Amino acid sequence: MTLAGKQQEREAKLPQQRWQIASPKVEQVGHVAQCTGLFPLLAQVLVNQGIVTSEMAQAYLEPESLSLPDPVEEFPDLTMSLELLEDAIATQKEIIICGDYDADGMTSTALLLRALGALGGQVNYAIPSRMSEGYGINERIVDDCAADGVKLILTVDNGIAAPKPVAKARELGIDVIITDHHELPPELPPANAILNPKLIRMDSPYQGLAGVGVAYILAVSLAKKMEKSQALIAPLLELFTLGTIADLAPLVGVNRRWLQRGLKLLPHSKLAGVQALIQVAGCNDPSQQKTLKPEAIGFRLGPRINAVGRIADPQTVIELLTTDDRATALDRAMQCEQANRERQRLCTEIEQSAIELVEGLQSGDRPQQQRVLVLVEPSWHHGVIGIVASRLVERYGVPVFLGTYEDEARTHIRGSARGIPEFDVFAALQYCEDLLGRFGGHRAAGGFSMQVDQLEFLRSRLSQFAHEELQPHHLKPLVQIDAQANFSQINWDLFYQIDRLHPCGIGNREPVFWTPQVRVLEQRQVGADKTHLKLTLAQVEASNPEERVIKQVMAWRWGEYYPLPDWIDVAYRLRENNWRGEQTLELELLGARVSRVPPPERCEEPEALLSRPAEAQAVEDADKEAEEDCPQPLQEPTLICAEPSKPLPLPSWDSLETLESLQVEGNLLVYGDQRPYISRQQIKGGIEYDRPTQPCQTLLLWTLPPSVVHLKWLLALGRPQRVYIHGKLPRETEVTALRSHLKYELIKSMGNRVNLLELGQKWWVSPSVLVAIMRELGYTCPSFPKTGDLEQELKQLEQWYRSSARQVAQQI
Repeated sequence: MTLAGKQQEREAKLPQQRWQIASPKVEQVGHVAQCTGLFPLLAQVLVNQGIVTSEMAQAYLEPESLSLPDPVEEFPDLTMSLELLEDAIATQKEIIICGDYDADGMTSTALLLRALGALGGQVNYAIPSRMSEGYGINERIVDDCAADGVKLILTVDNGIAAPKPVAKARELGIDVIITDHHELPPELPPANAILNPKLIRMDSPYQGLAGVGVAYILAVSLAKKMEKSQALIAPLLELFTLGTIADLAPLVGVNRRWLQRGLKLLPHSKLAGVQALIQVAGCNDPSQQKTLKPEAIGFRLGPRINAVGRIADPQTVIELLTTDDRATALDRAMQCEQANRERQRLCTEIEQSAIELVEGLQSGDRPQQQRVLVLVEPSWHHGVIGIVASRLVERYGVPVFLGTYEDEARTHIRGSARGIPEFDVFAALQYCEDLLGRFGGHRAAGGFSMQVDQLEFLRSRLSQFAHEELQPHHLKPLVQIDAQANFSQINWDLFYQIDRLHPCGIGNREPVFWTPQVRVLEQRQVGADKTHLKLTLAQVEASNPEERVIKQVMAWRWGEYYPLPDWIDVAYRLRENNWRGEQTLELELLGARVSRVPPPERCEEPEALLSRPAEAQAVEDADKEAEEDCPQPLQEPTLICAEPSKPLPLPSWDSLETLESLQVEGNLLVYGDQRPYISRQQIKGGIEYDRPTQPCQTLLLWTLPPSVVHLKWLLALGRPQRVYIHGKLPRETEVTALRSHLKYELIKSMGNRVNLLELGQKWWVSPSVLVAIMRELGYTCPSFPKTGDLEQELKQLEQWYRSSARQVAQQI
């Protein structure tokens, strides 16, 4: 296959996404940037959300500046709920909290157990069995409560769609308070009081509360009414924060306000369970001790809580979040960790099984034709099919309904559904109401149960609903993009400003940028199963086509699209990567498409800024084709490895342990493999990276250059007065890839000039290593001094990279 054919094959493998790029609004962006001090890129993010005035921007950036209405005025049944609870506490009536087995339900249960217990209540809890009973309060729980003499049931994160169990409880003389946030059914259950944000005015700041948010309002209102709130609010706020983010609640209104407080509390939590959970999840990094970001909860803490409810006993999480004993807390946290690992294994197996089922469908039954995907398999674990459904939505771009059998006789199916922005899952389930037993949820997700003999009718009905609601152009995974950015704009200063937009999540997306025409310099599959991609991308500077800006990129779950085309447009968000105590700024890839504009001719090949070789196999393939095109004997090339002619400066040399100890005078040049970006707040002068364009007073060598000659050029061009050596080692040299790269370069040179300094910088090896390889290949390289074999030269290179500041100074 030719190179052009391989490129076309790569382009065909890219995910078929639809990019929704916000239109630039220059005048509004300029106004918001001026009144907030935000970079225009981030001002565009606010304008995209409809934040166009200084008042709106202040309310968004400083939510504490707004006064909140009293919850009693917003929730009609809150007064009745407080009276019932206060009476139950005063008369020592037993209160049962009926919770749920997801993160929202379990944190809500723990929150009210702590609150009501601290206020003197006789309180216990009941959670239905996911496998045998399904979601929410049921008649079995009501019967058990009646038999135990319970006089008050308090539901959390459920109950709004359970009229029969609630009616039975009332008939048995049990009072019922429902706290929930799910969609309202046509007829509300006959509870004494119902607290649900769906029942309050649409413009209320309490509109976006999750179940744990409603529980938090109830607990705090009761504590204030009983004048016992002082020591209670902080731990409740931590549980509110965990549950709200883990449940993917919209981070707007009071959620945004209270989460800003809660995220600051979590790293210093007084709750033994939260401390233990942070420890086992690896979120206790010193760099995160000021505040946790929502992704730490969404991707680290939340899944460990959720995993227990999905495949284990929810009691584990309830005990974790209510115990004050550190040993018990650590034991329960480890159980959460084990459950999460098992959950990951099950998800991977079920996802692969589902993909195989889809690939085996007839063309007319494919998701794009049906506009919805409905799959049922007996071996799938009900507790994790919701997660898999979300992954399949990302993969196929259609609403997904997955089910499994809930009894050995295979007469009943229980399922989970996930939608796309244009598809209302709850409305779809209502459309199929006559085919279902129970169902519930909201616009984005839902759950259902049904008789097996209704499956084909359900599949047909859902496809009919999807054809009415969706157009063909909707059926691709959506990438929502805020603004176009150049790589030169992506730096630590921008990253730190994004903190002002936090907490980000549903309803307040993290900023997503896109950059056109970037070159894939390096790509490799990573992870145990090569599930992910690690990329090195470069963008040409428009003002100076000779210069490139390099970015490291992580593409989670993109391994199947390997290898990517050489030139692509990319959509991404910024991420801080903490590895062994070192912080680097990288991009998280969200979207990629073939560049619509041809790349600049003068940038056809990767240049000398690349610090590692491109992926070995791709180079070997190019190598073979080049050999087919150039079978003639190769001539000895002219080797370029000149030292600077002008005298070098005599700087002071110092070792640098941490960035905090860096003392900068004047301009700073930062150089090295995977070198960090330095905040401009740390220095008074200017900052340059990699190549000096003007004299610099201070040079920071994150890693040493590939050779003494490289270092001399840095000194000659930068003229530093002080040099810091951090001493970090570059990434390990991949010898096979290096040979293939160099062989390809030699074939291209056709006996002409080969710049050893440029290639050494590109691959982060010394000229001596390159010449050792050339001599292995049969070149004599008469103009270059004698070298050892490749193994010896690589050992000398490693010794060089480990040199101290004193040893380096002696060689200059």
